Amino acid sequence: MPQQRAMTDRYAVIGHPVAHSKSPQIHRRFAAQTGQDLHYDALLAPLDGFAETVRGFIADGGCGLNVTVPFKEEAYRLVTRLTDRARAAGAVNTLSFRHGEILGDNTDGAGIVRDIRVNLAQEIAGRRVLLLGAGGAARGSVLPLLQEAPACLVIANRTAARARTLAEALAAHGKLRGCGFAELSGQSFDIVINATSAGLSDAAPEIPDGVFAPDCLAYDMLYGRETPFMAQARRAGARVSDGLGMLVEQAAEAFLVWRGLRPDTLAVLAELRRS
Repeated sequence: MPQQRAMTDRYAVIGHPVAHSKSPQIHRRFAAQTGQDLHYDALLAPLDGFAETVRGFIADGGCGLNVTVPFKEEAYRLVTRLTDRARAAGAVNTLSFRHGEILGDNTDGAGIVRDIRVNLAQEIAGRRVLLLGAGGAARGSVLPLLQEAPACLVIANRTAARARTLAEALAAHGKLRGCGFAELSGQSFDIVINATSAGLSDAAPEIPDGVFAPDCLAYDMLYGRETPFMAQARRAGARVSDGLGMLVEQAAEAFLVWRGLRPDTLAVLAELRRS
C-alpha cells in the first residue's frame, strides 16, 4: 500500500481587521526559501469571538497563529503557558499548539532589536535608549532591549504615570526609568524609538528636538510612510528608519519558534521595500 503524504502544516495571522496584513506574503516567502511544507492564511475573527475562532483553528489541525490587533492581550489570557518575554510584555503575538497546550510568545521586541542591530548596524549595548510610549508596543520591547545592556533605558509617555508604572513593573530586568515628555528637556539619546500611536493621526510625540544626540538613530514602529516623528528627527539631524524591518524580523522570530530555523530576512525585506 502506498504511504500517505502528511498533511501540510497550517498557520495564519488572526486579527480584526486582517485583510491588509503582510504576514501571509512574508511567511509564504519564508516557507519557499527554507523548503518548509506549510500553508499560511489571514484569519478574520469577530471582535467577540477570538477564543472561539482560535479553538476552531486548532480543531481543524492548525499549528500556530500570529496575533495582531486588537487581540494580543486576549491571546495572553487564552494561553496555557507563556514564555518569559510574553509574560514581561503582558501580550502575545505568537501562538503555538503543541501536545494539547497553547503556548504564548511575543516576538515583537526580538524583531525590533534584530532590525536595529543587524539590518541597521546600530549597537544597543552601552547606548542611551529612549522608548516613547507605554502601551503594548512599548511594553513588548522593554525586556529584549534591556537584554542588550544599554547604558540606560528611559520610557517616556504623554501620561507620565503610565511610563513610571511600566518601568517599575519591569525594573527587576535592568536599569530603566519612566517619565513624562516634559521631563526629557536637557537629555539626549543615541537611539530614540517611537512606540506611540501619534503617527496614525499625523501627529508627533511632544518631545524636544534636543533628545536626538549626534548620530542618533530615530526609529518609528509604524511603516509605509514618513511620519511626523520621522520628519522631526530628520530636521534634528538624526538617522531615520521606519518599522518595516521590525515587521519582517518579528515574523522570522515566529517562524523560528514554529519551525526551528531562521529564514533569511534581507531578501524578503528588500522585496517589501520595492513594493
